[in-house]
Parts: sequence; structure tokens; C-alpha cells
Amino acid sequence: MLRVLTFIQQILSTPAIFVGLIALLGLLLQKKDAQTCVKGTIKTILGFIVLNAGADVVQKAIIPFGDLFQLAFHVEGVVPNNEAITSLALSQFAVQTASIFALGMCFNILLARFSKLKYIFLTGHHALYMSCLVAALTQIAGLAGIQQIVTGALLLGLVMAVFPALMQPTMREITEDDSLALGHFGSGCYWLSAKIGKLFGKNDDTTTTEDVNFPQGLSFLRENTISIALAMFVCYIVVAGVANFSSPAEAAEIFDGSNWVLYSIINSITFSAGIYVVLAGVRMLINEIVPAFKGISEKLVPNAKPALDCPIVFPFAPNAVLIGFFCSFIGGIVAMGILALMGHAGLAVAIILPGAVLHFFCGATAGVCGNATGGLKGCVAGAFVHGIIATFLAAGLYPVLGALGFANTTFSDTDFTLVGIIFGNLVRFVNGNTFTVIVLVLFLIPIVWNYTVGRKTKAAE
Repeated sequence: MLRVLTFIQQILSTPAIFVGLIALLGLLLQKKDAQTCVKGTIKTILGFIVLNAGADVVQKAIIPFGDLFQLAFHVEGVVPNNEAITSLALSQFAVQTASIFALGMCFNILLARFSKLKYIFLTGHHALYMSCLVAALTQIAGLAGIQQIVTGALLLGLVMAVFPALMQPTMREITEDDSLALGHFGSGCYWLSAKIGKLFGKNDDTTTTEDVNFPQGLSFLRENTISIALAMFVCYIVVAGVANFSSPAEAAEIFDGSNWVLYSIINSITFSAGIYVVLAGVRMLINEIVPAFKGISEKLVPNAKPALDCPIVFPFAPNAVLIGFFCSFIGGIVAMGILALMGHAGLAVAIILPGAVLHFFCGATAGVCGNATGGLKGCVAGAFVHGIIATFLAAGLYPVLGALGFANTTFSDTDFTLVGIIFGNLVRFVNGNTFTVIVLVLFLIPIVWNYTVGRKTKAAE
């Protein structure tokens, strides 16, 4: 039995396989033939693997940029990183995290079936990270055993439905469709970025990031892979150059024997190649998962939408991806400076350094959201504010995790920090049983609302 449970857990915690099984289930519910089922399942898994492979390439190219930035400008502090804090927390809460993860997905489907939150969260690694955070929060609340797992799973299932619902109006603006949802725990700031974009307004004459006109001699920059590579090269060559001449020994370790100019060229082009692979994987995944999901929507959870990882929005505004990253990173630098001034003023705050991974994936998504509602100005402003807010929220979560002995890192994406700050501070004022009741009530509210107010509204219509 234990081996069977372990096998099931491994399937659920392997995102590509899990998404492939979801696609297979959808195809089977539509009574597709064996050939279509095999083809659709494999292509879904393949698309997810290609997407992740591209994301890995991007991360490997962008992480050294963050390291060189810290070295070049001699800044020290905490770098928010989901993977780092999760690996630390798993050493203490492995069993609780795995159990909350599996049961939380069931509660997500349950909520989608019986409420108006028709979103099934398919970004497995983010669900795992949130499971880890929730396990830590329930531990702080003094819960243990079955009560801790059920309480944590209820909270996980709730946030897996609420945040995609929050983002759906913006997703309609981005995709001009209603078949896809965003399943990425940075939604709080994506939503804010879209709202900031609306302040600038958008009409037929609004200049979007994709309308940027290049001079005739620079028309080759219209090709995204070229413009991304050149823009990243400019950033890399400046940061790498400063690091090389100010701290040559430490910089040499990062360059790993390469010349700093050659290193900048290779990494900037590698970054662009990673983006190209991500976009290819996204297109393949969308082309397969949306038709396959029709079966689940029709048979199991009427009107359900698949909530997928943030790169699904990148093809809709490729220029906004790069602009969003730069503006968010600048916002992170500004926020870091403010935190440093607060520290000098005697306020006990963590200095949060701008993490390149956070500001690329989340900042780029915020840029796409701002562009969808406010064009180029909305992209710049929305992503910049994202960089500031994400940094301050990471600083706010740091003391909560510090109580568990996790030092020198924290969660990065804003939904993790929001959930951690809200519920991490809540447990200071209520006991474990009260915390469980609060979470249960929050989970049941959408269901009760659907069967009371929702039905009355539908009848009135």
C-alpha cells in the first residue's frame, strides 16, 4: 500500500505527467479514439516538457546576471527564491507537504465543481511550493496529524481557485478569449498591474508594446529573438564589466574561465534562445490542453478552465515580456534602496535583493497584463510597481518564516507572500482549532454562495 501511495504521490508531483493525465482524462470523457488519446496525451506532456526546458535555459542564463549585479554594486541581503525556501522547508515538513499537495488538488476540483470558481490549477510546481508554505503555517498554528493535513489542503484548494478567478478578467483582455486561466501564484500583483494599466486607458489609438516602430535601418529588431538577445547583451556587458573590474577574483568564479565579454554574449543569446523554446512549448501545450479540457468541462466540472503557468501569456505580447522584466527589476532596485534607508533609520527590516528569476517571470507577466489594459505606458508602470510591491511583500513575509528558523531566503512571488503574511499573522491571534474553523468557513463560502445567492440571481435573470 505504501508503495502505491508513493507512486501516486510521484505522479502528482511530476507536473508534466500530471498535466498529461488531465489531458488524457479529458479526451477519454469525449470518447476519442485510442490514436487521438495517445497523440493528445504525448503532445501535452511534450509541450509541458519543452516549456520547462526553455524555462530552465532562461533561469541558467539569468541567475548569473543577478549574481553579477550583487557583485558589481556590492549589495548584500536576502534573495527571494521559491525553490530555495521550499528545499529548506521540505527537510522539516516533507510528509505534511506531500499530503497537503495531493488532498489540496482534490479540494480544488471539488470547489470548481460546486462553486462558481471554475478553475483547475495545473501548475504543479507552484502548487507544491504553496503546499510547503501552508504546511509551515499550519505548524505555526500548532496543528498536527490529520487536522493539519485537512486544514492545509482546504486552504490550498481555496487559493488554487481564488487567484485564477481574480485574474480571469485580465486574461480575457490578454487572450481575447475565455478558455484559458492563469495558474501562477503571482496573481495579486498581475491584477494590480492590470489595474494600473487601466489608469492610462486603452483605445484603438493606444500604442502597445507590440506597436513600437523601429527605424528602417533597425527593422531587424522586429524579430523578438534578435531584440531580446541585444537588449540582454547591453545589460550583461555593463554589469559583467563593472563586476570584472571591481571584483576580478569573485567575478572570475562566475565567468568560470570565460572572457567576460564572451560570457555576456553567450548568456544573452542563451537567454533569447530560452525564450524561443518557452514560446514554442506554450503554443504546443495550449493547442493540446484546451481541446482536451473540453471533456472535463462538459462531463466532470461544467465550464471548468485550465489554469496554466505564467509563460502562457508571453506569446500574446513578446515585447512586453522584455520591457516588463527590465521595469520590474528597476522597481526591485528602488524598493531595495527604500528598505536600506529604513534599516539605516532604525527599522528592523530585511534587505530584499532583486532576484532575476522573480523579476523576469513575474515582472514579464505583470508587463503583459499592464500592456493589455493600458498599452506601453501600462506595461512600464505596472511592471515597475510590481517590482516594488513584490520586494516589500517578500520583506514582510521574512519575519514569519524566520520564526521557523528559515534564514537568508524567503518566498518571492506575491501570492505566496500575501498568503504567508495574512495567515502567518492570523495564527498569532487564534488557536489551532479556531484557525481550522476559519479556513473551513472560507472554503465553504463560495459553495454556499453558489447554491443560495447565485441561484437566486440566475432565477431572476
